[in-house]
Amino acid sequence: MNPAEIIIELRSIAKHYMMGSEGFYALNGIDLDIYLNDYIAIVGSSGSGKSTLMNLLGCLDYPTDGEYRLKGTNVATLDENSLAGIRNREIGFIFQNFNLLPRASALQNVMQPLIYRGVPIDERKQRAQEALSMVGLQDRMDHVPNQLSGGQRQRVAIARALVTKPAILLADEPTGNLDSSTTVEIMALFDQLHNDGQTLIIVTHEQEIADRCRRVITLKDGRLISDATNSQTVISKAKRSGSNA
Repeated sequence: MNPAEIIIELRSIAKHYMMGSEGFYALNGIDLDIYLNDYIAIVGSSGSGKSTLMNLLGCLDYPTDGEYRLKGTNVATLDENSLAGIRNREIGFIFQNFNLLPRASALQNVMQPLIYRGVPIDERKQRAQEALSMVGLQDRMDHVPNQLSGGQRQRVAIARALVTKPAILLADEPTGNLDSSTTVEIMALFDQLHNDGQTLIIVTHEQEIADRCRRVITLKDGRLISDATNSQTVISKAKRSGSNA
């Protein structure tokens, strides 16, 4: 596929809320293109609109105004059932708190999204095993979450997001509950997924996480104030390329 292919188009996106008799815009006039194999950090202070933008990108909420096209489909006009189908087919979610079923094994947790797609059980199991192997947990498939470390639980959550082969991975503060060494491990996994062609969008307040991404989208007061190529990432990749020459 063309690496410059646009998979998400946002045009004049706004999200307006009423608080009693007062209204405010959580997002206002957002224009953004996201490309195949993009590796994006969305940053901004509390109240900047980054969580609202994540919810809209993940088809968890509707914009008040504007157009959102995902792989050519204007999802802003879809009903809830159609949105649910888009979420299940095209979007993999990774959360700060993992959101794993506590009494289910790693394998069962990863199989869960495939149940909603009607995938036969043998295929569900095979695909879940492959996804867990991708994140280095081939020897932890039968463990329940309380038998796993925080980093391992996040790897299960990443495998669960990958098992549907989504167009994009959306990660909401994915390292917020992890220590620094485990954060490095998870970000190395994200780097590898990006190198393998996966499109990733990460909401974060941590500068060191944003520094790992290729693009940094900065929001302030509901507006997109910066969309920049991450120079640190470019320099790092150039150094790696030079060292491998």
